[in-house]
Amino acid sequence: MAKLTYKDAGVDLDIYNQAMERLPRLLARTFTPRVIPLPGGFAGLFQLDFDCPIFARRYRNPVLVACSDGVGTKLKVASMMGRHNTVGIDLVAMNVNDALCCGAEPLFFLDYVALPKDDPPLLEEILSGIATGCQMANCALIGGETAILPDTYQPGDYDLAGFCVAVVDRDELITGKTIVPGDLLVGLASSGLHSNGYSLARKVVFQHAGLKVNDYIPSLGQTVGEVLLRPTTIYVPAIRSVLRYYRVKTVVHGIAHVTGGGIFDNLRRILPPHVDAIVEPHSWPVPPVFRWLQSLGDIEEAEMFRVFNMGIGMILVVSAYYADSIRHQIEEFGIESWIIGRIAAGSGKVCWAGELSERR
Repeated sequence: MAKLTYKDAGVDLDIYNQAMERLPRLLARTFTPRVIPLPGGFAGLFQLDFDCPIFARRYRNPVLVACSDGVGTKLKVASMMGRHNTVGIDLVAMNVNDALCCGAEPLFFLDYVALPKDDPPLLEEILSGIATGCQMANCALIGGETAILPDTYQPGDYDLAGFCVAVVDRDELITGKTIVPGDLLVGLASSGLHSNGYSLARKVVFQHAGLKVNDYIPSLGQTVGEVLLRPTTIYVPAIRSVLRYYRVKTVVHGIAHVTGGGIFDNLRRILPPHVDAIVEPHSWPVPPVFRWLQSLGDIEEAEMFRVFNMGIGMILVVSAYYADSIRHQIEEFGIESWIIGRIAAGSGKVCWAGELSERR
């Protein structure tokens, strides 16, 4: 009887090593001067500051900020499309956008990729998207883990997780505690669904409506797959630029990343207990993809706003005097924005203008 090997169990170490050989060049694309090379090392090295006037940050009281997130069932759409070079951008975005809510600068990123079998071309395609996302976010991809789990995932399936470490000086930390009545809500445009609500979106599109990824949607000018795979916006360059611009005065009092739970649940997370956020209906254009999904699945308006971002991917709570200036700065990065509401005295609630009770 033949002796069993690891390969017989579904893991081919020779192919695995081939996959690993493809990765260093992708990571190197993202390296900044603060990355300390450690070829073949068991961990990634990153120096918090840099002894060079050009790159020195001169932190006074640095606070590290850590985030972890995934892409969710948007990966199912990528598998259906056979296109895997954009979900890595989503993975980075979901993490660095969270770190931004503290006013932090993303430093470095780690990834976890779980596959049912060794597949060097697929892994390279996924990692190319992660590297692109890191470049967009100005952070370094310094390591990660690739797991081959033949009994956990079915052929064609895989999963991604990401981990971001960022830094902010304690005096510049944004927590929402300085939000006061009279502040305005600046909503930043999303690129579409981002990476939330895909369990509902897939059920509506593929099960309820019976559409295929290559079906063309005339009203949107794209195929189903193209619409659903559009990457999440990375807001790092725009928001970091705003925060650097106002070094003396604190004008950004709170930042909310609009993910699962929509505008209302995520905005509520940063409100102090003595204020309410009043959102103005119809103050921004809801992108057609959301109305298409709503019509396709006959979804109630309240459910749409609870599940999806509805066109607002990030919300800045800012001093009213500086709102227009901040919007102009953000739009220089190609991101549209709108004044979508205001802060009033209250008890930590978020509601539509005209409502007296909290929207849930």
